[in-house]
Amino acid sequence: MAYLHILLVIFIASLLAGCGPMAIVGAVGQTVNNAAYNAAERDLNNPRSISNESRALDVATANMNLGIEYMKQGAYENALTRLNRSIAAKSDFAPAYNVLGLLYQRLGDMVAAENNFKNAISLDPASPSTHNNYGLFLCNNGRLEEAEASFQKAANNPLYDSPEIALTNAGICIYDTRPDDAERLFKEALSKNPNFPYALLQMADISFSQRDYELAHQYFTRYQSNARHTPKSLWLGIRVCSELGLKDNVSSYVLLLRNQYPDSDEAQELKQWTF
Repeated sequence: MAYLHILLVIFIASLLAGCGPMAIVGAVGQTVNNAAYNAAERDLNNPRSISNESRALDVATANMNLGIEYMKQGAYENALTRLNRSIAAKSDFAPAYNVLGLLYQRLGDMVAAENNFKNAISLDPASPSTHNNYGLFLCNNGRLEEAEASFQKAANNPLYDSPEIALTNAGICIYDTRPDDAERLFKEALSKNPNFPYALLQMADISFSQRDYELAHQYFTRYQSNARHTPKSLWLGIRVCSELGLKDNVSSYVLLLRNQYPDSDEAQELKQWTF
């Protein structure tokens, strides 16, 4: 399948709530700014100021947010420093362990990654964000049944406001071995959020592979109404519209692919494609 991109989520948008692609990376609680940074620095150097539980949480949150920002910039050493400071301020702060799990996964230290995900789950067993991210870890390491179970724990949490993310991840993870079950999961994701672009693109691709070009076009049209095109979506659109004889659409997508993503694998495939 062409679109097997697990949706990466650090999504903790009010404190301890979870969910984003795909790499979606969000911050917890407060906005990261110079004031938060300076406050965190002062408090970490003043043990008395973090004896209060509420203040310790503020410090932990500020440092975790800084760690996330560094991760987004690819500054992993700085991110690790900030995340460790977060835990130093509040050793039972589950979201920091969740983010550490993602960071160590990026760094290739799978033992440390799993340990941190397990720490996060032990501290907050209901966290959909952690279950989703741990599912990503398990899937990337070939532990597909465990991964699906972890994604389902996230999706089944009634407080999770984006279950479509975990459901889509579960479908992506098992697609190669259980395509029918994966398709069911993508449809379930769309029942939760009919406009979720990543599930729409998966269903467009599945429908195309099943030679149901009209249905593929319907899914594709819904996708492009809800997301920006990628090289993969444009390449799929070219092939779908070609099968339906929509020459103007084909020309438009070809132009976009060549102009916006000339070095992509899809642009190279296009050069070998017969119109």
